[in-house]
Amino acid sequence: MAEIGQQHAGGVRIRPATPGDAEAICTGFRARLAELGFDRHVLESTVDGLIAFRLRDDVRHAWLPDWDTLDIAARLNFDVAGNPVDQEREIVLALLGGPVTFEYPSLAGFESTLRVRRNIATAAAKTALSFDTSKAERPLDYWTYVENCGFTLLPGKSMVEALRLTTQPEASGTLYSFSCYRATEYVILLGIAMELATCNAPLLQRLEDQWRHCAIMSGRFHDVFLHEYGSMEAPLPPRYYVPGDRLWFRNPDERSADVTGFEGSWVFYHGGGLFTNFWKRDCPYTLESKCLEIFHWRDGYRCEPGGKPWMDEDVVAERVRATLADPERKRDIVARMLRYRDPRGVYAEGGCIDTTREYPRRVCPGDPELVLPDIVPIAAAK
Repeated sequence: MAEIGQQHAGGVRIRPATPGDAEAICTGFRARLAELGFDRHVLESTVDGLIAFRLRDDVRHAWLPDWDTLDIAARLNFDVAGNPVDQEREIVLALLGGPVTFEYPSLAGFESTLRVRRNIATAAAKTALSFDTSKAERPLDYWTYVENCGFTLLPGKSMVEALRLTTQPEASGTLYSFSCYRATEYVILLGIAMELATCNAPLLQRLEDQWRHCAIMSGRFHDVFLHEYGSMEAPLPPRYYVPGDRLWFRNPDERSADVTGFEGSWVFYHGGGLFTNFWKRDCPYTLESKCLEIFHWRDGYRCEPGGKPWMDEDVVAERVRATLADPERKRDIVARMLRYRDPRGVYAEGGCIDTTREYPRRVCPGDPELVLPDIVPIAAAK
């Protein structure tokens, strides 16, 4: 195994189960890199007993300058939407060339999390919903609503199939009403459940049992299912995203952020420089177009005296079109919005870029991180 002179942050690290496991990890990971065409571009080292892999510095500067992953597909001519191997290549390059370290307990653990990211990125690109912060709908043959527990899975129904029917209109023929945050939970669940169906059937059964009883939602969902990386003190680079990441764009305008559903926008990065648009699936966002839309929410704010604030999205679309026709104004707005967001409760000089991203906990057998809570009676949950 090649050694390098100093330890570097970032990249992929795998922990050998035994001292003799290190060579098998190196051989297996190198073979995987060769399949993707990256073996000559990656360095190996040993860091704190882990086998570390990262892109060579010259390769990272050429392919991910300043940790910009949004142009990987364009630079390397990847077809991430049509070729699953290219989709995999983008994920692996973003992990190997990023500013943070991703640690795995085994090669199998790495492959499992790679599949989950692919599942999420693919499912997110297929998801189409009807935006509604006050109404929620689900396929009645698969879900029932339980007060204080949300929509629960009906007996005998597959979670994978229920989630597909709910989020992908090709499967159901229907657009169901969702808020953007709840929609992201369903896409994450689908990505996880698809992987569990192939690698960890007992945990899938446990997950379905949980949802037959009571849904895990909101902050509790985040705590149970997700890792958050980056922080306000150590923000991720503003153009660093890994396919399958969930992220938030903040509305930096205090007045329009008072409109329910427009405080910000929860999306997934699904590769190729594109972010999800659940409401107009065929028009995914670039980072630039997302910045422009959120900036012009301030122009769509409406509130009659004594009434409830609302958003005139036709005005927003009109203002976005006008800005796109004015290159100098567009440049100024995008530069303003690409600043990191202000702290919670502050509306000052910040933009819409969050400092963190989120991705699912490991679910592979042997060393799963996903631990479901004990199921409690519904009456106690209330």
